Amino acid sequence: MDLTDIMKQAQSMQTKFNEIQQEVAQKKVEGVSGGGMVKVVVNGRQQIISLTIEPEIYASEDKEMLEDLIIAAANNALEQSKQLLQEELKKLTGGLPMPNFMGNLPL
Repeated sequence: MDLTDIMKQAQSMQTKFNEIQQEVAQKKVEGVSGGGMVKVVVNGRQQIISLTIEPEIYASEDKEMLEDLIIAAANNALEQSKQLLQEELKKLTGGLPMPNFMGNLPL
């Protein structure tokens, strides 16, 4: 395999990687906490696109608990979004793990 072939393969992988990023960006995942009392929906770009809080939580008037539930749901959704990207990238690499710098790639 010569340098030209390697460059073509690298370019092909970059194109496929960009396609995967676009596909993943369109997907949504939901993180929940408090037994479903707080729900956060995140897209594949790891952007929060919606937050739902059940009215019963407001009755407790526990501000710190609500903040903790929001953070937990958001972190849960963000982790699922990262896993979604990793699963799609495994398809590109044939199941081989991606280098460490891929774990914090902004889309």
